Amino acid sequence: MHINRVSKTVKGGKRFGFAALVVVGDGKGRVGFGHGKAREVPEAISKATAAAKKAMVRVPLKDGRTLHHDGNGHFGAGLVTLRSAPQGTGIIAGGPMRAVFESLGVADVVTKSVGTSNPYNMIRATFEALTAQVSPKSVAQRRGKKIADLLGRGGAEAPQAEAEAIVE
Repeated sequence: MHINRVSKTVKGGKRFGFAALVVVGDGKGRVGFGHGKAREVPEAISKATAAAKKAMVRVPLKDGRTLHHDGNGHFGAGLVTLRSAPQGTGIIAGGPMRAVFESLGVADVVTKSVGTSNPYNMIRATFEALTAQVSPKSVAQRRGKKIADLLGRGGAEAPQAEAEAIVE
């Protein structure tokens, strides 16, 4: 995703190396990023890919195409906002964030990045926001409720009926 040429000044001149930032994903809700450094570009990319595969995280997706809820992420000067979007919206994201969502398998999302265009900080802020995503299923399980109660489906008539009974 991003390759940076770095140099080290030594007695005889400059030695050049390469730093690679790579994002990997399975397109089904798992994504990871890695950083690798080496004297040659292919070697740096392979190191970064290996690191990314080790550091993969699972992100719950709604209908396999978007996020369950909005979220914010912050790292360094990077601040990102992620919003779930209706079907057909597409990936509205810039630069490094687009690569994350494409490899994650998200089809519809709206994002905004403020503060920095540094790909390392943008990626880390994006991952902070993504790891904060929770599915209604896990929240319902943790709270001992039904998913329909959390989403306000089906259970909305009962509290309404109770309120009317109290008024009478």
